[in-house]
Amino acid sequence: MKVPILDLKPACDELRTELDAAYRRVLDSGWLLLGRELEAFEAEYAGSVGTAHCVGVANGLEAMQLVLMALGVGPGDEVVVPSHGYIATWLAVTHTGAKPIPCEPDPRTYNLDPARLESCLTPRTRVILPIHLYGQTADMERINAIAARHGLFVLEDAAQSHGARCHGRAAGSLGNAAGVSFYPSKNLGALADAGAVTTSDAALADKLRHLRNYGSKVRYQNELPGMNSRLSELQAAFLRAKLPKLDEWNARRVALAERYLKQLEGVGDLVLPWVPAWASPVWHLFVVRTSRREALQRHLAAQEIGTQIHYPTPPHLSKAYAEAGWKRGDFPLAERLADEVLSLPIGPHVSAEQVDFVCEKIRGFFGTR
Repeated sequence: MKVPILDLKPACDELRTELDAAYRRVLDSGWLLLGRELEAFEAEYAGSVGTAHCVGVANGLEAMQLVLMALGVGPGDEVVVPSHGYIATWLAVTHTGAKPIPCEPDPRTYNLDPARLESCLTPRTRVILPIHLYGQTADMERINAIAARHGLFVLEDAAQSHGARCHGRAAGSLGNAAGVSFYPSKNLGALADAGAVTTSDAALADKLRHLRNYGSKVRYQNELPGMNSRLSELQAAFLRAKLPKLDEWNARRVALAERYLKQLEGVGDLVLPWVPAWASPVWHLFVVRTSRREALQRHLAAQEIGTQIHYPTPPHLSKAYAEAGWKRGDFPLAERLADEVLSLPIGPHVSAEQVDFVCEKIRGFFGTR
């Protein structure tokens, strides 16, 4: 049995009729940018999240960057980011000229740790930018409480958490604004790069609509130094076709995660994901930890089981941030996670039988029945 880490074709096959209709609708309209499909998707996605506004943009990195630009964040400012996570979150800060300040993760959830947050704040801090990593929200009640005490803006990185909830509220509605990615592999994925910002701040949303389109609302009248970051009509139409399936597809992921958790409990030194009582994750990734990661990955590859490491190099040790002077040992929790995490196959089109096969091979590796 082959179990790929990611296969996007089955999702397209399941929605072939809807995707074909979306494609034809856009072609028949003759309108490719900033049109009715985008407006409709923005309203539908905002409704699903529970915010007043959604602003479609080109990708998730630029969604976060545009919010920071709209706030006037720039050189001399600091933004607190998780030390563990994808580098795009940090790059959004760097592209504004501000400085990312890493905060170590909660060792159980791997999300930004509120207990460590206040030690990262300085008079230069403008924004707290937590990631909802792997499809589970950060502890937003505690993060928001700290932000409120210090008068700080909270920007969620909701790229991996479409449909996830914290105390019953949806990711994307938990801070002052959220940057969202619809990269094809996400729980809600377009058929190319795509992104959005969700917020209930009307003035912020209006400014973002200027900034994504060269700082202009009326052609050739540029009111702000904006950029070109527009979600196309075609990708908006594809996302509209997929959005009604999101809850069902997330439920399939939840069922598979429960299967993994049951079958892998107590196996070797394998550390399984931990879910707080207040969290309802959507399992964008199913990430385990082991000190024998490389050997386990080779063992699974020999059985034609795909895995992936998210993420092998912490941002502070990447060449992109070499000039900052960070070194190994500066953020030991992030470094340990980078050395031990391994993502197992999960998705709405992974079968229960495939998960059982993966679990069987993992138990065999650790000598457990």
